[in-house]
Amino acid sequence: MKSKESKEKEAKWKWRGEIMFGIVGVIVGNVFIFVLLLGVAIAALEMLWYRLPKKEMNRGEKRIALITGASSGLGREYARLVDQKAKNIDEIWLVARRLDRLQETEEMLSHSSRCIVADLTKAEDLASIKERLSQQNIRIGILINCAGFGKIGDNNTISARDQADMISLNCTAAVELTDLCLPLMKKGDRIINVCSTAAFQPFQKLNIYAASKSFLLKYSRALRMELLPRRISVTAVCPYWIKDTEFIPVAKTKDKGIRHFLFASDVKTVGKVSFTGAGIGLPVATPGIVCTIHRFFSKLFPDTVLLYIWDGIRRI
Repeated sequence: MKSKESKEKEAKWKWRGEIMFGIVGVIVGNVFIFVLLLGVAIAALEMLWYRLPKKEMNRGEKRIALITGASSGLGREYARLVDQKAKNIDEIWLVARRLDRLQETEEMLSHSSRCIVADLTKAEDLASIKERLSQQNIRIGILINCAGFGKIGDNNTISARDQADMISLNCTAAVELTDLCLPLMKKGDRIINVCSTAAFQPFQKLNIYAASKSFLLKYSRALRMELLPRRISVTAVCPYWIKDTEFIPVAKTKDKGIRHFLFASDVKTVGKVSFTGAGIGLPVATPGIVCTIHRFFSKLFPDTVLLYIWDGIRRI
């Protein structure tokens, strides 16, 4: 049996341990709250910075919105939203590979518009867009990088060509087109890069697509800081599955790596929420409950845990 002295000593150390644990908990909790409030304050100040009054001198310039992937889906929805909601836009330039589908988008618009047939993975097509921009006194008020595609499967089922094309279109083309447009942008103009909730973690069976969108997300966040002095805002849009676009049918392969697309969003909701978020200057827009929850937990859980959670979800 323990002596009275040893029991008192043990109780004393236990009491000290509880106090230390409580102090550490309070410190960690306060640091967490402080960092959270600091982040909210910085985000609010950034959005205020973008909305400060601007003295504009329009020297006969035409202010355009340039939208890639505008032949269908979310790109077409953005064209409709720009047409209805964007102020001081004189013309909308629609970029995609299919002329007939671009013309369908064009018919929806009340603004003057221009259809540009281009494959953004080809240097000559990017050069053609650059030449068109240089022919007039143009200012790009809104740039929306919406062109992109994905394939479902692993390295055995997705061809090397498709893997290379995903990287080329989702990453390289977005960067090259942005570099081409930035000299024609000024204070108050904005860039919207369509990423994906897949950007928040690695995804088996969506490996290359998720990695390419992660690149675009990180690129967008850093570019935003680089352009902060110029007051050109950059918003990364990270939606969940969108059921009424061509993405899922195109992404499907013989590999049944993803069985169902549960709780998929619709294009009008994603477009409306993300366009509004970009309008107020959000750095990242998660236009839906699923992608917002995913974004939160991706910051708390390590990738190893998230990969196993995803492995269960994709088999449902």
